[in-house]
Amino acid sequence: MKILFYNHTGKVSGAERVLLVILARLDPGRFNAVTLSPADGALREMVDHLGVRTITIESLAARFTLNPLHLLRYVSSFVRQMRAARLAVKAERPDLVHANSIRAGLVMSASTFGIDVPIIWHAHDLLPRHPLSSAIRLFAFAHRRTKIVAVSNAVARSFGRLLSKDRRKVIVVHNAVDTELFKPDNQRRTRTRKDLGLSDKLLVGTVGQLTPRKGQLELIKAFAEVAGDIQSAVLLIVGEALFNRDFEYAESLKSAATDLDVADRVLFLGQREDAPELIRACDLLVVNSYAEPFGLTVTEAMASGTTVLATAVDGIKEIIDDGQTGWMMTRGDHDELTRSLRTLLADADLRHRLSANALSDARSRFSTGRFLDEFQNIYRAVKVQRKSPLLTQAQTAAVKLSAD
Repeated sequence: MKILFYNHTGKVSGAERVLLVILARLDPGRFNAVTLSPADGALREMVDHLGVRTITIESLAARFTLNPLHLLRYVSSFVRQMRAARLAVKAERPDLVHANSIRAGLVMSASTFGIDVPIIWHAHDLLPRHPLSSAIRLFAFAHRRTKIVAVSNAVARSFGRLLSKDRRKVIVVHNAVDTELFKPDNQRRTRTRKDLGLSDKLLVGTVGQLTPRKGQLELIKAFAEVAGDIQSAVLLIVGEALFNRDFEYAESLKSAATDLDVADRVLFLGQREDAPELIRACDLLVVNSYAEPFGLTVTEAMASGTTVLATAVDGIKEIIDDGQTGWMMTRGDHDELTRSLRTLLADADLRHRLSANALSDARSRFSTGRFLDEFQNIYRAVKVQRKSPLLTQAQTAAVKLSAD
Protein backbone atom coordinates (compact mmCIF):
# COMPACT_ATOMS: atom_id res chain seq x y z
CA MET A 1 0.00 0.00 0.00
CA LYS A 2 1.54 3.29 -1.10
CA ILE A 3 1.01 6.31 1.16
CA LEU A 4 1.96 9.87 0.26
CA PHE A 5 2.69 11.88 3.43
CA TYR A 6 2.29 15.62 2.90
CA ASN A 7 3.64 18.19 5.37
CA HIS A 8 3.06 21.85 4.49
CA THR A 9 6.16 23.17 6.33
CA GLY A 10 9.77 22.06 6.57
CA LYS A 11 10.12 23.28 10.15
CA VAL A 12 9.94 20.72 12.92
CA SER A 13 7.55 21.08 15.84
CA GLY A 14 5.13 18.70 17.54
CA ALA A 15 3.21 17.61 14.42
CA GLU A 16 6.42 16.85 12.57
CA ARG A 17 7.80 14.83 15.48
CA VAL A 18 4.68 12.67 15.35
CA LEU A 19 5.05 12.27 11.58
CA LEU A 20 8.64 11.11 12.08
CA VAL A 21 7.44 8.48 14.56
CA ILE A 22 5.08 7.10 11.90
CA LEU A 23 7.69 7.14 9.14
CA ALA A 24 10.30 5.46 11.34
CA ARG A 25 8.04 2.58 12.40
CA LEU A 26 5.64 1.98 9.54
CA ASP A 27 5.76 -1.67 8.45
CA PRO A 28 7.85 -1.56 5.21
CA GLY A 29 6.54 -4.95 4.18
CA ARG A 30 3.00 -3.59 3.94
CA PHE A 31 3.41 0.14 3.38
CA ASN A 32 5.47 2.14 0.91
CA ALA A 33 5.96 5.68 2.26
CA VAL A 34 6.79 8.76 0.18
CA THR A 35 6.85 12.28 1.62
CA LEU A 36 5.94 15.60 0.03
CA SER A 37 7.41 18.49 1.99
CA PRO A 38 9.47 21.70 1.72
CA ALA A 39 13.27 21.64 1.91
CA ASP A 40 13.61 24.86 3.95
CA GLY A 41 13.87 23.32 7.40
CA ALA A 42 15.13 20.36 9.40
CA LEU A 43 12.32 17.99 8.38
CA ARG A 44 13.77 17.05 4.97
CA GLU A 45 17.11 15.99 6.47
CA MET A 46 15.41 13.99 9.23
CA VAL A 47 13.19 12.16 6.72
CA ASP A 48 16.22 11.45 4.51
CA HIS A 49 17.94 9.95 7.55
CA LEU A 50 15.05 7.47 7.85
CA GLY A 51 15.60 6.39 4.25
CA VAL A 52 12.20 7.68 3.08
CA ARG A 53 12.04 9.29 -0.35
CA THR A 54 10.96 12.94 -0.39
CA ILE A 55 9.45 15.05 -3.15
CA THR A 56 10.26 18.72 -2.59
CA ILE A 57 7.54 21.36 -2.57
CA GLU A 58 7.58 25.00 -1.49
CA SER A 59 6.36 25.98 1.97
CA LEU A 60 2.71 26.88 2.35
CA ALA A 61 2.21 30.46 3.54
CA ALA A 62 -1.34 30.35 4.85
CA ARG A 63 -2.62 31.45 8.24
CA PHE A 64 -5.94 32.63 9.65
CA THR A 65 -6.22 36.38 9.02
CA LEU A 66 -8.69 39.09 8.05
CA ASN A 67 -5.98 41.35 6.63
CA PRO A 68 -6.83 41.57 2.89
CA LEU A 69 -3.21 41.93 1.76
CA HIS A 70 -2.05 38.96 3.80
CA LEU A 71 -5.11 36.98 2.72
CA LEU A 72 -4.31 37.60 -0.97
CA ARG A 73 -0.76 36.36 -0.45
CA TYR A 74 -1.99 33.29 1.43
CA VAL A 75 -4.54 32.43 -1.26
CA SER A 76 -1.81 32.72 -3.90
CA SER A 77 0.42 30.34 -1.91
CA PHE A 78 -2.49 27.94 -1.46
CA VAL A 79 -3.16 27.83 -5.21
CA ARG A 80 0.50 27.13 -5.98
CA GLN A 81 0.49 24.33 -3.42
CA MET A 82 -2.63 22.83 -4.94
CA ARG A 83 -0.99 22.71 -8.37
CA ALA A 84 2.19 21.12 -7.05
CA ALA A 85 0.29 18.65 -4.86
CA ARG A 86 -1.94 17.58 -7.74
CA LEU A 87 1.09 16.92 -9.94
CA ALA A 88 2.68 14.84 -7.17
CA VAL A 89 -0.46 12.76 -6.61
CA LYS A 90 -0.90 12.11 -10.34
CA ALA A 91 2.78 11.12 -10.67
CA GLU A 92 2.94 8.91 -7.56
CA ARG A 93 -0.58 7.42 -7.76
CA PRO A 94 -0.76 6.66 -4.01
CA ASP A 95 -3.44 4.47 -2.46
CA LEU A 96 -3.84 7.04 0.31
CA VAL A 97 -2.67 10.55 1.20
CA HIS A 98 -1.80 11.36 4.82
CA ALA A 99 -1.97 15.16 5.17
CA ASN A 100 -0.21 16.11 8.39
CA SER A 101 -2.24 19.19 9.38
CA ILE A 102 -5.56 20.86 8.74
CA ARG A 103 -3.89 23.16 6.19
CA ALA A 104 -2.28 20.19 4.47
CA GLY A 105 -5.65 18.44 4.42
CA LEU A 106 -7.31 21.42 2.76
CA VAL A 107 -4.61 21.57 0.10
CA MET A 108 -4.80 17.86 -0.67
CA SER A 109 -8.58 17.54 -0.65
CA ALA A 110 -8.94 20.57 -2.93
CA SER A 111 -6.09 19.62 -5.27
CA THR A 112 -7.27 16.04 -5.89
CA PHE A 113 -10.68 16.95 -7.30
CA GLY A 114 -11.53 14.27 -9.84
CA ILE A 115 -8.84 11.89 -8.53
CA ASP A 116 -10.16 8.91 -6.61
CA VAL A 117 -7.73 8.90 -3.69
CA PRO A 118 -8.74 9.02 0.01
CA ILE A 119 -7.28 11.79 2.18
CA ILE A 120 -6.57 11.57 5.90
CA TRP A 121 -6.37 14.92 7.63
CA HIS A 122 -4.17 14.41 10.68
CA ALA A 123 -5.50 17.29 12.78
CA HIS A 124 -2.89 18.46 15.30
CA ASP A 125 -4.46 21.87 15.93
CA LEU A 126 -7.60 23.28 17.46
CA LEU A 127 -9.71 24.83 14.73
CA PRO A 128 -9.89 28.50 15.85
CA ARG A 129 -12.92 30.74 16.01
CA HIS A 130 -12.69 32.48 12.67
CA PRO A 131 -15.05 33.14 9.74
CA LEU A 132 -13.05 30.68 7.63
CA SER A 133 -13.46 27.90 10.20
CA SER A 134 -17.10 27.35 9.32
CA ALA A 135 -16.16 26.99 5.66
CA ILE A 136 -13.46 24.46 6.60
CA ARG A 137 -15.95 22.42 8.63
CA LEU A 138 -18.45 22.38 5.78
CA PHE A 139 -15.75 21.43 3.27
CA ALA A 140 -14.49 18.59 5.47
CA PHE A 141 -18.00 17.27 6.04
CA ALA A 142 -18.98 17.43 2.36
CA HIS A 143 -15.75 15.97 0.98
CA ARG A 144 -16.54 12.26 0.71
CA ARG A 145 -12.88 11.15 0.39
CA THR A 146 -11.82 12.87 3.62
CA LYS A 147 -11.37 11.25 7.02
CA ILE A 148 -10.12 13.31 9.97
CA VAL A 149 -7.85 11.79 12.61
CA ALA A 150 -7.73 14.15 15.59
CA VAL A 151 -4.95 13.99 18.18
CA SER A 152 -7.42 14.55 21.02
CA ASN A 153 -11.11 14.78 21.78
CA ALA A 154 -10.57 18.52 22.21
CA VAL A 155 -9.37 18.79 18.61
CA ALA A 156 -12.29 16.65 17.42
CA ARG A 157 -14.75 18.92 19.24
CA SER A 158 -13.21 22.00 17.60
CA PHE A 159 -14.57 20.72 14.29
CA GLY A 160 -18.06 21.15 15.67
CA ARG A 161 -20.72 18.81 17.03
CA LEU A 162 -21.87 17.53 13.66
CA LEU A 163 -18.42 16.36 12.62
CA SER A 164 -17.06 15.28 15.99
CA LYS A 165 -20.02 12.92 16.57
CA ASP A 166 -19.68 11.31 13.14
CA ARG A 167 -17.18 8.51 13.78
CA ARG A 168 -17.14 7.70 10.09
CA LYS A 169 -15.62 11.14 9.55
CA VAL A 170 -13.63 11.95 12.70
CA ILE A 171 -11.77 9.54 14.94
CA VAL A 172 -9.38 10.27 17.80
CA VAL A 173 -5.92 8.76 18.07
CA HIS A 174 -3.82 10.12 20.91
CA ASN A 175 -0.20 10.80 20.03
CA ALA A 176 2.59 8.47 21.10
CA VAL A 177 5.85 9.01 22.91
CA ASP A 178 9.03 7.13 22.07
CA THR A 179 9.54 5.38 25.39
CA GLU A 180 13.06 4.32 24.40
CA LEU A 181 14.17 7.85 23.54
CA PHE A 182 12.33 9.33 26.52
CA LYS A 183 13.05 7.14 29.52
CA PRO A 184 14.64 7.54 32.96
CA ASP A 185 18.42 7.26 32.93
CA ASN A 186 20.19 8.54 36.03
CA GLN A 187 23.67 8.43 34.49
CA ARG A 188 22.67 10.48 31.46
CA ARG A 189 20.64 12.82 33.66
CA THR A 190 23.67 13.45 35.87
CA ARG A 191 25.91 14.00 32.84
CA THR A 192 23.51 16.53 31.25
CA ARG A 193 23.20 18.50 34.47
CA LYS A 194 26.99 18.51 34.82
CA ASP A 195 27.43 19.68 31.21
CA LEU A 196 25.06 22.55 31.94
CA GLY A 197 27.01 23.41 35.08
CA LEU A 198 23.85 22.92 37.14
CA SER A 199 24.51 19.68 39.00
CA ASP A 200 23.34 21.00 42.37
CA LYS A 201 20.36 23.03 41.14
CA LEU A 202 16.61 22.46 41.14
CA LEU A 203 15.84 22.61 37.43
CA VAL A 204 12.50 23.86 36.17
CA GLY A 205 12.11 23.45 32.43
CA THR A 206 9.67 24.45 29.72
CA VAL A 207 10.04 23.14 26.17
CA GLY A 208 8.26 24.41 23.09
CA GLN A 209 7.82 27.11 20.51
CA LEU A 210 8.26 30.62 21.92
CA THR A 211 4.83 32.13 21.43
CA PRO A 212 2.30 33.87 23.73
CA ARG A 213 -0.11 30.91 23.86
CA LYS A 214 2.65 28.81 25.50
CA GLY A 215 2.71 31.17 28.49
CA GLN A 216 6.49 31.48 28.91
CA LEU A 217 6.21 35.14 29.96
CA GLU A 218 3.80 34.33 32.78
CA LEU A 219 6.05 31.46 33.87
CA ILE A 220 9.05 33.80 34.13
CA LYS A 221 7.00 36.19 36.29
CA ALA A 222 5.88 33.38 38.61
CA PHE A 223 9.40 31.95 38.77
CA ALA A 224 10.76 35.36 39.79
CA GLU A 225 8.49 35.30 42.86
CA VAL A 226 9.59 31.80 43.83
CA ALA A 227 13.29 32.28 43.10
CA GLY A 228 13.89 34.45 46.14
CA ASP A 229 12.74 31.68 48.51
CA ILE A 230 14.22 28.72 46.62
CA GLN A 231 17.77 29.81 45.90
CA SER A 232 18.75 26.63 44.07
CA ALA A 233 15.99 26.93 41.45
CA VAL A 234 16.93 27.62 37.82
CA LEU A 235 14.52 27.98 34.89
CA LEU A 236 15.45 26.49 31.51
CA ILE A 237 13.54 27.80 28.49
CA VAL A 238 14.02 25.51 25.49
CA GLY A 239 12.68 26.49 22.07
CA GLU A 240 12.65 29.32 19.57
CA ALA A 241 10.22 31.63 17.82
CA LEU A 242 8.97 30.22 14.52
CA PHE A 243 6.14 32.32 13.15
CA ASN A 244 4.89 35.87 12.62
CA ARG A 245 5.58 38.26 15.51
CA ASP A 246 6.83 35.58 17.88
CA PHE A 247 10.38 36.88 17.48
CA GLU A 248 9.30 40.07 19.29
CA TYR A 249 7.76 37.90 21.99
CA ALA A 250 11.05 36.01 22.39
CA GLU A 251 12.87 39.30 23.00
CA SER A 252 10.23 40.33 25.55
CA LEU A 253 10.97 37.15 27.54
CA LYS A 254 14.63 38.10 27.91
CA SER A 255 13.69 41.65 28.84
CA ALA A 256 11.30 40.37 31.51
CA ALA A 257 13.98 38.16 33.07
CA THR A 258 16.30 41.16 33.26
CA ASP A 259 13.64 43.52 34.63
CA LEU A 260 12.64 40.96 37.30
CA ASP A 261 16.29 40.50 38.32
CA VAL A 262 16.41 36.78 37.48
CA ALA A 263 18.40 36.95 34.24
CA ASP A 264 21.18 34.88 35.82
CA ARG A 265 18.70 32.15 36.76
CA VAL A 266 16.65 31.99 33.56
CA LEU A 267 18.59 30.26 30.80
CA PHE A 268 17.41 30.58 27.19
CA LEU A 269 18.76 27.50 25.45
CA GLY A 270 17.09 27.98 22.05
CA GLN A 271 16.09 25.12 19.79
CA ARG A 272 17.99 22.03 20.90
CA GLU A 273 18.59 18.65 19.32
CA ASP A 274 19.06 17.20 22.82
CA ALA A 275 15.60 18.10 24.13
CA PRO A 276 15.08 14.54 25.45
CA GLU A 277 18.22 14.89 27.57
CA LEU A 278 17.13 18.28 28.88
CA ILE A 279 13.66 17.05 29.80
CA ARG A 280 15.21 14.12 31.65
CA ALA A 281 17.59 16.48 33.49
CA CYS A 282 14.77 18.62 34.89
CA ASP A 283 13.20 18.19 38.31
CA LEU A 284 9.98 19.76 37.07
CA LEU A 285 8.61 20.40 33.57
CA VAL A 286 6.07 23.20 33.23
CA VAL A 287 3.55 23.44 30.39
CA ASN A 288 1.83 26.79 30.93
CA SER A 289 -0.15 26.83 27.69
CA TYR A 290 -3.37 28.78 27.19
CA ALA A 291 -4.41 26.25 24.55
CA GLU A 292 -2.91 22.85 23.75
CA PRO A 293 -4.37 20.47 21.14
CA PHE A 294 -2.62 17.50 22.76
CA GLY A 295 0.47 18.19 24.84
CA LEU A 296 3.24 16.04 23.39
CA THR A 297 5.82 17.50 25.75
CA VAL A 298 3.68 16.36 28.67
CA THR A 299 3.87 12.72 27.60
CA GLU A 300 7.60 13.05 26.88
CA ALA A 301 8.24 14.29 30.42
CA MET A 302 6.04 11.57 31.89
CA ALA A 303 7.99 8.89 30.01
CA SER A 304 11.28 10.47 31.16
CA GLY A 305 10.40 10.27 34.83
CA THR A 306 10.11 14.06 35.14
CA THR A 307 7.26 15.58 37.15
CA VAL A 308 4.80 17.69 35.14
CA LEU A 309 3.00 20.88 36.12
CA ALA A 310 0.51 21.86 33.38
CA THR A 311 -2.54 23.97 32.72
CA ALA A 312 -5.85 22.11 32.68
CA VAL A 313 -6.68 22.86 29.05
CA ASP A 314 -7.82 20.95 25.97
CA GLY A 315 -5.80 17.80 25.22
CA ILE A 316 -3.73 18.04 28.41
CA LYS A 317 -6.83 17.14 30.42
CA GLU A 318 -6.96 13.86 28.47
CA ILE A 319 -3.39 13.01 29.48
CA ILE A 320 -2.94 13.93 33.15
CA ASP A 321 -4.83 12.50 36.10
CA ASP A 322 -4.56 15.52 38.40
CA GLY A 323 -2.74 14.77 41.63
CA GLN A 324 -1.88 11.27 40.45
CA THR A 325 0.21 11.46 37.27
CA GLY A 326 0.84 15.20 37.29
CA TRP A 327 -0.18 18.51 38.80
CA MET A 328 -2.73 20.69 37.02
CA MET A 329 -3.56 24.36 37.40
CA THR A 330 -5.99 26.91 35.98
CA ARG A 331 -4.69 28.70 32.92
CA GLY A 332 -3.95 32.38 33.37
CA ASP A 333 -4.03 32.17 37.19
CA HIS A 334 -0.77 33.75 38.33
CA ASP A 335 -1.28 33.01 42.02
CA GLU A 336 -2.06 29.34 41.39
CA LEU A 337 0.98 28.98 39.12
CA THR A 338 3.20 30.52 41.79
CA ARG A 339 1.74 28.33 44.56
CA SER A 340 2.11 25.21 42.44
CA LEU A 341 5.76 25.97 41.71
CA ARG A 342 6.45 26.48 45.42
CA THR A 343 4.64 23.28 46.40
CA LEU A 344 6.32 21.02 43.87
CA LEU A 345 9.83 22.44 44.21
CA ALA A 346 9.67 22.17 47.99
CA ASP A 347 8.42 18.57 48.13
CA ALA A 348 10.72 15.98 46.53
CA ASP A 349 8.56 13.09 47.77
CA LEU A 350 5.50 14.51 46.01
CA ARG A 351 7.45 14.93 42.79
CA HIS A 352 8.71 11.35 43.03
CA ARG A 353 5.19 9.93 43.58
CA LEU A 354 3.75 11.88 40.65
CA SER A 355 6.59 10.99 38.28
CA ALA A 356 6.49 7.28 39.19
CA ASN A 357 2.76 7.09 38.47
CA ALA A 358 3.20 9.09 35.28
CA LEU A 359 5.97 6.83 33.99
CA SER A 360 3.75 3.77 34.28
CA ASP A 361 0.84 5.59 32.66
CA ALA A 362 2.93 6.85 29.72
CA ARG A 363 4.22 3.37 28.96
CA SER A 364 0.75 1.84 28.97
CA ARG A 365 -1.32 4.55 27.28
CA PHE A 366 1.04 6.38 24.92
CA SER A 367 3.31 3.70 23.49
CA THR A 368 4.43 3.85 19.86
CA GLY A 369 3.21 0.25 19.44
CA ARG A 370 -0.36 1.21 20.31
CA PHE A 371 -0.15 4.31 18.12
CA LEU A 372 1.21 2.51 15.04
CA ASP A 373 -1.34 -0.30 15.39
CA GLU A 374 -4.16 2.23 15.36
CA PHE A 375 -2.82 4.12 12.36
CA GLN A 376 -2.01 1.04 10.32
CA ASN A 377 -5.52 -0.27 10.99
CA ILE A 378 -6.94 3.06 9.81
CA TYR A 379 -4.88 2.92 6.62
CA ARG A 380 -6.07 -0.61 5.85
CA ALA A 381 -9.70 0.20 6.64
CA VAL A 382 -9.62 3.29 4.42
CA LYS A 383 -8.23 1.22 1.56
CA VAL A 384 -11.05 -1.33 1.94
CA GLN A 385 -13.64 1.46 2.13
CA ARG A 386 -12.24 2.94 -1.06
CA LYS A 387 -13.00 -0.32 -2.86
CA SER A 388 -16.39 -0.63 -1.17
CA PRO A 389 -17.85 2.81 -0.26
CA LEU A 390 -20.90 1.18 1.32
CA LEU A 391 -18.83 -0.73 3.87
CA THR A 392 -20.71 -0.89 7.14
CA GLN A 393 -19.31 -0.08 10.58
CA ALA A 394 -19.48 -3.77 11.46
CA GLN A 395 -17.46 -4.67 8.37
CA THR A 396 -14.91 -1.98 9.18
CA ALA A 397 -14.55 -3.43 12.67
CA ALA A 398 -14.05 -6.87 11.14
CA VAL A 399 -11.25 -5.50 8.95
CA LYS A 400 -9.56 -4.10 12.04
CA LEU A 401 -9.88 -7.36 13.95
CA SER A 402 -8.50 -9.38 11.08
CA ALA A 403 -5.53 -7.03 10.85
CA ASP A 404 -4.67 -7.34 14.56
